[in-house]
Amino acid sequence: MILLQLLLSLSLLSRSLAAVLPRHSQRILKPSADDLAKIFTFSNDFPLPNGGNLQVHDPNIIEEKDTLYLFKGGIHIPYWKASSISGPWTKVGTVLSKASVINKKNNNRPWAPTVTKYKGRFYCFYAISQSGSQDSAIGYASTSDLEKEWMDHGALVNTGSGERSQIAPYKNTNAIDPAFQVDQKSGQPYLIYGSYWDDIYSLPLEVDKDGKLSVKNANKPDATHLSYAPGNWRPQEGAYMSYHEPYYYLWFSQGICCQMVNNGFPLKGEEYRIRVGRSKSITGPFVDKSGKKLLEGHGETVYGSNNGNVYAPGGVGVLPGNGKRGDILYHHFFNGSIGFKDSDTQLGWHYLEYKDGWPVIK
Repeated sequence: MILLQLLLSLSLLSRSLAAVLPRHSQRILKPSADDLAKIFTFSNDFPLPNGGNLQVHDPNIIEEKDTLYLFKGGIHIPYWKASSISGPWTKVGTVLSKASVINKKNNNRPWAPTVTKYKGRFYCFYAISQSGSQDSAIGYASTSDLEKEWMDHGALVNTGSGERSQIAPYKNTNAIDPAFQVDQKSGQPYLIYGSYWDDIYSLPLEVDKDGKLSVKNANKPDATHLSYAPGNWRPQEGAYMSYHEPYYYLWFSQGICCQMVNNGFPLKGEEYRIRVGRSKSITGPFVDKSGKKLLEGHGETVYGSNNGNVYAPGGVGVLPGNGKRGDILYHHFFNGSIGFKDSDTQLGWHYLEYKDGWPVIK
């Protein structure tokens, strides 16, 4: 049944596939039945995800007063709320009331938001960019209440063009996929970001008396290179940093995530998968189980394509335990029985446990 569903879905999608091949990887256009084994993983090496009952891409979830709020990329950054991660989800509204104040293309459709509560205020970090472009920016909005109006504060980081875009590390990075974490000892907040180019970095932030954020020492930031995939196309992005004492965990997506309809499917193993490294320091170095550094292209694969109907999981985040339950890993994924358009990705989630200090999906 799964095989028939995949064939039907691929047959319908192939009508709109454009004959455009990316330079970094072979793609299979208009897959035939004989191509399925080259693309999909039918093993059960990983468990099926729990359903979140919501179509999302790059989800981000925060808990406030026993209510979960889920944010995703899209026009003005839509978001929902629910009492359970399984839903049902009720739409709250959008973070922005109009296009971002950042003057770059696609500013009405921010990507990959991350929302956090810091010093009593909520901050939504978002990215403005276009596929394959380094002309990007990370901006942020803030509010005192998740169900009240947000204020858009504009860009924190520019790459490709804009203020400070020609200084290190910005000139070598791509300002998308923001994440946020605070040093548990010093209280220093950090912005984590990056995609392809030089992959993933962190930047120390500072906040003024009015709650406005900026990069610390903005003209010469104390940036830290956290993860890097050597090679021609360096496919790491979507970083998220969680903390489970005594370790910081740097999660990221590695591989090809999107535009399967337009560009075709990557060979099996080159699609998105969720990887992680850990460190007792928020600035690393982050390593895998064998002690090899993420900066040298290593990392533990925690979740990947499986069972035929889970394809290219990524856009990862961790919802911290609340005393009633443990940590939850969540992500988006393609379900082959639904489709492979970017708008088809679904919310999936798993309980986490830690074995010898390493996160494992239950």
